[in-house]
Parts: sequence; C-alpha cells; structure tokens
Amino acid sequence: MNYTKHKKAILLLADGTVFEGMSIGKDGTSFGEICFNTAMTGYQEVFTDPSYFGQIMLSTNAHIGNYGVNEKENESDTIKISGLVCKNFSFNYSRYGSQDSLKNYFEKQNIMAISNVDTRAVVRYIRDKGAMNAVISTETDIENLKEQLKLTPKMKGLELASKVSTKEPYFFGDENSSYKISALDLGIKKNILKNLAKRDCYIKVFPFNTSFKEMNDFNPDGFFLSNGPGDPEPLKEAQNLAKEIIKRNLPLFGICLGHQVIALASNITTYKMHNGHRGINHPVKNLITGKGEITSQNHGFVVKKEDVENHPDFEITHIHLNDETLAGMKMINKNCFSVQYHPEASPGPHDSSYLFDQFIENIKKSKK
Repeated sequence: MNYTKHKKAILLLADGTVFEGMSIGKDGTSFGEICFNTAMTGYQEVFTDPSYFGQIMLSTNAHIGNYGVNEKENESDTIKISGLVCKNFSFNYSRYGSQDSLKNYFEKQNIMAISNVDTRAVVRYIRDKGAMNAVISTETDIENLKEQLKLTPKMKGLELASKVSTKEPYFFGDENSSYKISALDLGIKKNILKNLAKRDCYIKVFPFNTSFKEMNDFNPDGFFLSNGPGDPEPLKEAQNLAKEIIKRNLPLFGICLGHQVIALASNITTYKMHNGHRGINHPVKNLITGKGEITSQNHGFVVKKEDVENHPDFEITHIHLNDETLAGMKMINKNCFSVQYHPEASPGPHDSSYLFDQFIENIKKSKK
C-alpha cells in the first residue's frame, strides 16, 4: 500500500508534545487517555475489550494488522478503543480463517488509527511522564486541538462502566448446567462467560447498576463482578451490591474492575497508577502456592496494598513481581476472592485459568 495516498496525522499529548504519523482508516479526530499495550499478538481481542473504552491504544508491537480479523475473536460486539497508534500498519493480511483486513474493520466501525509513528519514543515519553489525555487527528490546527483536548475529562474520577454495560439482562450458557451465576456487567469480556460456561455454569448477566435483590432473584449459586473501564470510585451501586453479597457470605469472585469494587466496598482504597499494566506477559506470584504465573493484564487503577495488609478480614494472595503492586486478595472468613488481572486471558497465557476452578470449588463448598 502506498502511504502517500494517506493524510498526515498527528498524536498530540495533553502537555503539548506532538508526534507525527499517517492516517489509517477514517480522517478526523479522536480523544482519549493514551496507554500502551506490550502484547505481540491478540490485537483484535485488545481492541474489542470493553476495559479499553475511552482510551487511545498505542501498540508496542512493530506490526499491526498482518493476520487480519475474525469475528470469533471479538471480546465484545464492537471496537472499544477510541483510536490506535502504531508503527507499521499491514494493509495486506495472511492467515487461514481471517475474514477481513484490519483497515476495513476499522473503517466499518468508524475508528481512527495512525501509523508511521515513532512508537518507541512515545512509550519512553509516557513511561516517564505518566498516562495522560491525548488526541489523534488529521487536522492541522494544533492550537485548536489543544483547546479541545483541555475539555476532555481525565480518567481519574471518570465513570465509564455505564457506557459499555448491557442495557438489559441476558443469559449465557446451558440452562441445564449444574451452577447458576449472577454476573454484574461492568464491561465483561466474552471469554469470561465462555470460561464459566465451560465449567458447567449458566450465567445471567446484569447491567452495571443492578441491585442485590434483582441479581439474587435469579437464585444463583455464586456472584461474579466483571472487568471494565474507568475509575472504580464512582461505582457506588456496584460497591453496595458487593457489600450485600459479602454480608451474606455468598460466593463472590471479582476480576479487575470487579476486584477494585470489592476493595472499595470493604473500605480499602484504590488509586490511579503512573502508567498501569497492559500486556500479556506480566509476572505474578501466587503467595499461597509459591508458584509464578505469566498473566494478561489491563488496568490503570489498582488496590492499595498497604490497606489490604492492615485489614483484619483480608489477606494478599497474589503480587505483581515487576512493581510489587497487589494482584490478588481474598477474605479470611468470607467466601470472597478477587484478582487484578485476567485469568481468562484472550489474548494471553492460561496460567491463571485455575481461578475459575477455584470459584467453582467455593460454590460447591457453599452448597454443602
């Protein structure tokens, strides 16, 4: 593909720093918090992960689009990132089973992307300066873009789960399964539902602001709080829900944003990280077994480890080995545990899939 046919585009950061590139897909302007993902594969799953809603994704992998897209690899019904920044964009693709090019996939969903960006320089810059809002655009009036960028809300304090959650409850799996799960959709990935269904679960998925009564009316054997985008702090209804489940000592499992909600419901604080963790090779240590896990992660907020260490009802179960941040916890005398990362992966390794089995074991013990 001849790049001369494409417009020049820019990446403008909130502090005024500009990086140049070329437009891919639609022309125009897209805003969001810029973040980077270090995964070498699985770009379609990343782009459709609801946890990335409101973010401009920078891929550290040098080539994006080279194996096309397949609808079976979607983690939600649409692309959730605000835009893509990459080094080399592959217009041609080659893989058995691919259905379309990534360029067509982006254009059909009206998503903007820019390539030919010095992505190493961008990553080095935001690693130093921290995550910040940004804009990618084919417009040339930088001063006007700066003014628009000032109006873009910052991620801290931003509630985004309502933007990606289901509007109405729905079912997933076989209704004749052994276990029934009520799942709160804060931005749930399809592969989470597949992992539960594979373990003989029939799941009813509820909107982000559903009450305990409505979820409990399904008469579930266990409750699940999903991943999702944004700051967990504004999710008061989800926190109240978690409090009710914990108070009744019902089986509860939380992933990522759901993990943070469980913490806040228990008077444990969360905070926004300098850059966050986004990739499929993050090392985690299970403190219970002593084993290491290579994990898939995607989060910009984290639970404060010191609060869990000092909480009489919780113990730390997993630690991120790169920076010693909290990666998992459980309640000592309640049927509740959660992790900051993604045991369903997709993309990523399956080292942590045993956590779904642990949830089922907790349900079995509760039923006895």
